[in-house]
Order: sequence, then C-alpha cells, then structure tokens
Amino acid sequence: MSRFVNCIKLGREAEGLPAPPYPGDLGLRIFENVSREAWQQWLQHQTMLLNEYRLTPIEPKDRKFLEGEMEKFFFGEGSKIPDEFVTPE
Repeated sequence: MSRFVNCIKLGREAEGLPAPPYPGDLGLRIFENVSREAWQQWLQHQTMLLNEYRLTPIEPKDRKFLEGEMEKFFFGEGSKIPDEFVTPE
C-alpha cells in the first residue's frame, strides 16, 4: 500500500518513500515531506556532485558536504550545479 506526501520539492501530492532514506532528523524530514520522484531527482543530482567534485562518500568531510547539499536541495535555496558541469548531449 502506497503512502502519499505533499512533496515540498514538487509542490504537489505524490507517492512517498517507503522508509526514511537517510539517518537522523534529516532522513525523517525527507521521509515526511519528499516524494519518491523528488528523491530520485536528488539521487541523480548527488551522482553529478560526486563525479564533478570527485567526492568519496566514506570521507566524513565529503558526507558532510553532501548532507548540506541534500538539505539545500529539499529545504533550502536548492543545490547548485558546479560551474564546470557540462550537460551530456
């Protein structure tokens, strides 16, 4: 049975996530306010950030950076695309 949330990113009601996708308070906020569709958008954006900035998720400073970007992506001014990023054709 699907659950629905009023997605803060999409600005409409959409299918929610089955469980918090991230630990702690941020994961709970995402679970309560972010749809599956918006979470998939984040995963694509996160992959781009990992590649462009050559981040390693096991590094604490890189995880902290990604967590900050996740917060901005969903609840802030939005996570910016790196200046060097070139959209694949």
